[in-house]
Amino acid sequence: MQQRNIFAGPYLDRAAHLREDPAWFAAALADERSRAIPLWNSRNLIAEGDAPRAVYVELAHIPPERRSSTDLILLGQFGDTRYFAYDIESIEPPPLLPGARFEDLRLVAAVLPSDEAGLLGYARAIISWRRRHRFCGTCGAQTLPAKSGHVLICSDPSCRHEQFPRIDPAIIVLVSHGERALLGRQASWPIGRYSTIAGFVEPGESLEDAVAREVFEETGIAVDRIEYHSSQPWPFPASLMLGFTAHAVTTEVRLQDQELEDARWFTRADLASNGAMLPPRQSISFSLIEHWFDAGGDTRLRDVHGSAPWPQSR
Repeated sequence: MQQRNIFAGPYLDRAAHLREDPAWFAAALADERSRAIPLWNSRNLIAEGDAPRAVYVELAHIPPERRSSTDLILLGQFGDTRYFAYDIESIEPPPLLPGARFEDLRLVAAVLPSDEAGLLGYARAIISWRRRHRFCGTCGAQTLPAKSGHVLICSDPSCRHEQFPRIDPAIIVLVSHGERALLGRQASWPIGRYSTIAGFVEPGESLEDAVAREVFEETGIAVDRIEYHSSQPWPFPASLMLGFTAHAVTTEVRLQDQELEDARWFTRADLASNGAMLPPRQSISFSLIEHWFDAGGDTRLRDVHGSAPWPQSR
């Protein structure tokens, strides 16, 4: 089995079958081993130092009025510890623990232990969903949490519409033709950065159809031999990246929908000589490029090409 992408993996037992059990939730709240994963301004709490680590907060550090199923979302259990997501709603970050600060997960995920990165990503994604669904999409009334925070129910007795966490499926594809790979760049990216082609799946569309459409819309390249590679939860805010490889039937690049500032073909020699700045190693895009590059010889991409996190502005 190939290496899992960052944010993926069985890093905890989600205990979905226990979310409707109020007694189990209450026991988790009362357990001194339980911990909260705090988020402030969509940022996770990280311990400062040479080796960044996730910071988990004892429930006793949370105001008593917020230690409830209304404010805490049960994420699941790892070992003998149960974890909750906790959204801090304040203008300034609270001084929860010395030697820790709130960081953008995109900037630190690659240097965190994989289990911690996945758990923090899970907390970030579900908090983002809660923030965006405070009101019913059917009637506009306020929603109230249920099932340990994993369902939002309309408070209007005549409606009672239920909303569940949703993800946005997006395809991302490494297109190759012989010894060349197709990479593109958006104008907002750092100068010199190129990545694989990506886009959201539209209603009524299969994943394979989305791959062919996005590549053609953005670059004018027709593809075939579309094959699944791997997937990656991408909680910024709620995407599921579905990675593919594809073979180019045509090779003339024509930028068609203005999504990309540039797109071009790169050889392995181009990439080995730093002919392009590649995406960060925590992204599935890097994994796709790495998979293609490493299959072409004895040289490994990680040995010849560094990769930095996304800049703070993204």
